[in-house]
Amino acid sequence: MVSRNLYLILASGEINGIGFWLIDKTYNEFPAIENKNLLECHRKELIAEESAKDILCAINLNLHNLMNDLKKDGFNIEKPPKGISFHLPLCVMEDIFDFWLETYKNKISWQTSLGLLKIKKRLSLASIIKSKAIKSHVIDLAFIIEKLHNYRPSTQEKYKYKDPMWK
Repeated sequence: MVSRNLYLILASGEINGIGFWLIDKTYNEFPAIENKNLLECHRKELIAEESAKDILCAINLNLHNLMNDLKKDGFNIEKPPKGISFHLPLCVMEDIFDFWLETYKNKISWQTSLGLLKIKKRLSLASIIKSKAIKSHVIDLAFIIEKLHNYRPSTQEKYKYKDPMWK
């Protein structure tokens, strides 16, 4: 099987006046031409197809964890019609994109980071770091991954829970 090169992109877009971020893979060198909803491409990396799939999976898990943390903390981050909420700042999106792209280049760091990301899905890495249960380069990666999940909006708008109708 021949591996095809493609582009891993971080782009901004808009559908019906609602902005969104898109992290995706494409074979087109100019993704905004291919997809009329895209406005600007902020990152574009030429990468092998299998690598792009792995990196995209890690980025999506990182974003899923972050959105779940925001929801647990009561922040109202609405889901756009496509992609990722524009409520996340570009710098957060770039940090996540860049970290996973760079980490993929080192197999040991990649596997360690992926393991830490899966742990982060269930519990805070801060508690593991404080307990000194991890050492050396693993603790450095844990700090970085925890930092990738630390964004909180400056707005105080939180979920408004309604009383149940059966009360």
